[in-house]
Amino acid sequence: MGQSRVAVVKLPMEDNSQVQLLEGLLTHYSPTGQEAGAVNYLLEQMTRLGFEARTDEAGNAVGSLGHGPREVVLLGHIDTVPGEIPVRREGDLLWGRGAVDAKGPLACFTAAAAQAGPRPGWRLTVIGALAEEGDSHGAKWVRDHYRPDFCIIGEPSGWQQVTLAYKGSAWLEYHLSLPLAHTAAQAESACDSAVRFWNEFQAQRIRYNEGKTRVFDQLSASLRSLSSGADGFAEWARLGFNLRLPPEISVEQAAAMLAAHAAQGELRLLDGVECYRADKNTPLVRAFLAAIRKAGGKPAFLLKTGTSDMNVVGPAWGCPILAYGPGDSALDHTPQEHILISEYKSAVEILSTALSALQI
Repeated sequence: MGQSRVAVVKLPMEDNSQVQLLEGLLTHYSPTGQEAGAVNYLLEQMTRLGFEARTDEAGNAVGSLGHGPREVVLLGHIDTVPGEIPVRREGDLLWGRGAVDAKGPLACFTAAAAQAGPRPGWRLTVIGALAEEGDSHGAKWVRDHYRPDFCIIGEPSGWQQVTLAYKGSAWLEYHLSLPLAHTAAQAESACDSAVRFWNEFQAQRIRYNEGKTRVFDQLSASLRSLSSGADGFAEWARLGFNLRLPPEISVEQAAAMLAAHAAQGELRLLDGVECYRADKNTPLVRAFLAAIRKAGGKPAFLLKTGTSDMNVVGPAWGCPILAYGPGDSALDHTPQEHILISEYKSAVEILSTALSALQI
């Protein structure tokens, strides 16, 4: 999604305070495993805005507005990938690690929930979860301790779009060891065998993707690490890689596809999460579409090729769910990560309007 400047809708809260909320969050650098400073900052800001703010047993930042049996959980993540980017403003641009992924959406959640305010019989719960860029243990704790009526995931979609689906993901490692042979011999080396394993799987993957025009429907693979060595008697090779899984392929099925090519070595599944696609015919989606149109936008749906905490909580909760947040996801994890301040403010207004208009 390319960036474009958007009209800023005038907000009841002062514009500058909304930007300062995000800017302050960005100044607390929080790569996975080092989120404490950012969590404490967000809790302070939530308390100032009238939330009942606390940390839960996993260490997530949690802020609630209102009381009642019905609940909307706005689940963002407060950790980022490594690589600190100096926080600075340049006109309509705000730079900083996490500006897009995903402190921009998380700050948007906090500001919009405060602006919408509580409704009788309802709780608005904003969560800044730990470790989404790692093992998602923050979201896993939330998954096991909440049962909301609606859920919004904080990820960049752009102000005019909502995300309904994320592909699955599997992290695997292939290792093999062979007796050491002279380079003049005809024996296949461990490195040769590892390359053959990878090429055979890639050929199978290409065949699977034939005729599938959408990236969301394709099986993709990325080789992330490779190493080799020898001890004088044996030589070894190791490949580490990630697969992005379409709806038709489960983590177990993907591992089985690879195992068919791994006769000489050992294949290990390190981690995996299934593809998840939400229903678009829900009160939650309708509230967002109406709010985007009210702000002058043209709403659209996204199917993302990455993963998010939607993959973690969506299957367990089974409630209406979508992902929303300002920012251009093409800037995720890059040294150029920044957000349009105008887009951020418009997303706050849209989210506030959707929360206020949400119908049971």
